[in-house]
Amino acid sequence: MTPPQDIRTVRRRYVTVCLLFWLPPGLTVAPLILLLTERGMTMSAIAGFFAAHSLTAAALELPTGGLSDVLGRRVVLAAAGLLNLAALALEGLGTAPWTLGLGMVLMGAGRALSSGPAEAWYVDTVHAHCGPGAELRTGLARGASATSAALATGTLLGGALPWLLARAPGFGSRLSEATSGLVVPLSTPLLLGAAVEIAFVLYVLTALREVPRPRVTPREALRGIPTAVMDGLRLGGQDALVRRILLSAGAAGSACAAIELLTPGRAAALTGASESGAVLFAALACAGFICSGIGSHLAPLTARLAGSSERAVMVSLGTSASGLLVLGATTVSTGAGAMVTAVIGYGLVYLGLGAAGPSENHLLHGRVDRSSRATALSVQSLALQLTGALTGLIIGVLPPSPLPWLGAGAVLLAGALLWMPRPARGGIGPLEAGQALTDSPRTRVPGP
Repeated sequence: MTPPQDIRTVRRRYVTVCLLFWLPPGLTVAPLILLLTERGMTMSAIAGFFAAHSLTAAALELPTGGLSDVLGRRVVLAAAGLLNLAALALEGLGTAPWTLGLGMVLMGAGRALSSGPAEAWYVDTVHAHCGPGAELRTGLARGASATSAALATGTLLGGALPWLLARAPGFGSRLSEATSGLVVPLSTPLLLGAAVEIAFVLYVLTALREVPRPRVTPREALRGIPTAVMDGLRLGGQDALVRRILLSAGAAGSACAAIELLTPGRAAALTGASESGAVLFAALACAGFICSGIGSHLAPLTARLAGSSERAVMVSLGTSASGLLVLGATTVSTGAGAMVTAVIGYGLVYLGLGAAGPSENHLLHGRVDRSSRATALSVQSLALQLTGALTGLIIGVLPPSPLPWLGAGAVLLAGALLWMPRPARGGIGPLEAGQALTDSPRTRVPGP
C-alpha cells in the first residue's frame, strides 16, 4: 500500500527544502576554518567566531520558533534564506575581523530561524491529511537523509573547488589580483552557496503551501510570541521524555563542536597545506555525512529491531560516542592502522547521530501539538547550540591533545545512558502509553 499522491508530494517538497537549505552550509564545511586562517585569524579568534554563531542562534531560537508558530512556516524559512545569503557573502568577501564576525552572527540568526519551520511544515501538513496518528518517522528519515546528502555533496564540492582553482596555472593569483584579494580559491564555495540560497528562497515562496491558520495582525503576532516561548520553556520541565530529548541534543552539540573545530586542523597537519587539507577534510566530512544519511535511512529499521524509539536512541548515541572515543585514542598514534581506525571512528560518530535524530523527533512530535511544534524544535536546537558554543570555547583554550575528543565522547556517552530502560513500576505509565501509541503499527501510514 502506498501513501496518497498528495502525501508523496509533501514528502518530496520537504526533501527538496532540506536539500536546498543544507547545500550552502555543506559548501562551507571544508574551506571556512582554513579561509579564516588564511585571512589572518588565530584559533582563539576562530573559536570566538563560532561561539558568536552558536550564541546568536541560541539567543534567537525561542523567539524565532514562536514567530514560526504564530506567523507561519514559509515566511520564516524565506527570512532564514535571506540571512544566510548575506552571511555567506560577508564570509566569502570579508577580510576584517568585524566583517567576519558579523557574517557568523548573521549565519547564527539564519540557523535559529530555520531550526524548526521546515519540519513543522511537514508534520502540520501530514497531520492535516492523515490525522494526528499519522506515521512521521519515514518522512523525517528521508528529510534527514536529504540533509546528509546535501551536506556530503556540498562538502565534497567545497573542498575540491579551491584545490582545483589553486592548481590551475596562475588562475588563483589572477583571481585574487582582479578582486583585490577579496575572492581567493577558498572563498569561492561560500559565494556559490550564496547563489544557492537565492534558489532556496524562491522555492520556499512558491512550493510550500501552508495548512490554513487563523489570520493575525502584526500586533497580535508580537503578543503571541512570548506565550509560545513560555510554552517551549515549560516543555522540558513538565515532560520527562522531552527533557531527555533536550539533554541528548546538548550531548550531540558537544560532539558536533569537537568534530567541526578539530578535524580541519588535523587534516591540514597530515597533508602539510591548507588547500590539500581542505580536500582531505572534505573527503572525510563527505564520508561522515553519507554515514549520517545511511543512519537516518535506517532509523525506522533501528527502532523496530531495538523494540522502541527510546532504545533506538540509546543504541544510536552509544555508537556515536564510541566513534568519538576512538578518534581521541588515535590522536597520539601514527601509521596507516591508526588512520584507518580514526576514519572508522569518524564514520561511527555520524552513523549514530543520523540514526538517533528521526527517532528522537518522532518521540518529540508525539508530545507537542501544532501550536508549539516549531517552538519545541527550537528548544531542542537551543540545547544543541548552547552546548556546542560552550564546548567550542573550551576547545579553543585547550592544547592539542586527546582530551577534547575524549571529553566530547564522554558527554555523548552520558546522553546515551539517559535512554537506558527504566524498571517498570506496576502497570504502564503515561510515558509508556504515549510510546506505545506512537510506535503502534496500527497508527502508521505505510511508505511507498
